Amino acid sequence: MGMRVRNVTRDCVLGDGVRQASSLFSRMRGLLGTRELSPGEGVWISPCSSIHSLGMAFEFDALFLDAGMRVVALHRRFRKNRLSRVYWDARGVLELPGGTIERTGTEVGDEIEFRE
Repeated sequence: MGMRVRNVTRDCVLGDGVRQASSLFSRMRGLLGTRELSPGEGVWISPCSSIHSLGMAFEFDALFLDAGMRVVALHRRFRKNRLSRVYWDARGVLELPGGTIERTGTEVGDEIEFRE
């Protein structure tokens, strides 16, 4: 069982099975080796200011959050074998199933909440 993550601004749940990747190894691994993300699943990688999808098997959504847990950048359906730019003001990135951003209407500036 993972964390519950909610977009406070839009009053909607982004995921209820989000795992945390905070060790060096878990941050480097991220979603590598994962075949897919089911609805509600995801990974919170922190600290993190850029991502890649080299060797990934699927597209995913990515929300870069600052220290105040506000969205500073987002990527809808981040494609395989790509590199993101560095977001210097990001504390971490929330990786979710592709289509989550569109389904929830999440936008830059939204406040995100994590609960165990």
